[in-house]
Amino acid sequence: MSNIPSELKYVASHEWIRVEGDGTVTIGVTDHAQDLLGDVVFVELPEVGSEVATGDESGVVESVKAASDVYAPLSGEVVAINEELEDSPELVNSDPYGDGWFFKLKLSDSDELNELLDAEAYNDLCESEA
Repeated sequence: MSNIPSELKYVASHEWIRVEGDGTVTIGVTDHAQDLLGDVVFVELPEVGSEVATGDESGVVESVKAASDVYAPLSGEVVAINEELEDSPELVNSDPYGDGWFFKLKLSDSDELNELLDAEAYNDLCESEA
């Protein structure tokens, strides 16, 4: 079973969301997703300052197995990206919930947080896909 931290929120497209408490969230892909992808070799991230809406394609993860789109789980302005992933995309595999984060959003509608999955619901989703 994959590691699913209880303090994070999730979406069905396998991104995790950490609420930072200052109107921003940090986003990455889950341990389950990185495990399915295999060794990550390239990550394309959105530009800082760009606006994304829930469900928008906001990046690409390429691994030795496949390329997969990354979707914005919430709407807002991209306020930071993890520039370390350009030189070290393997951080997505080694620390998906820490150093392997993708980007940070300043939320445009915090009510969207109510639509996210908690750890238990995400675990149930992963088990249903197995």
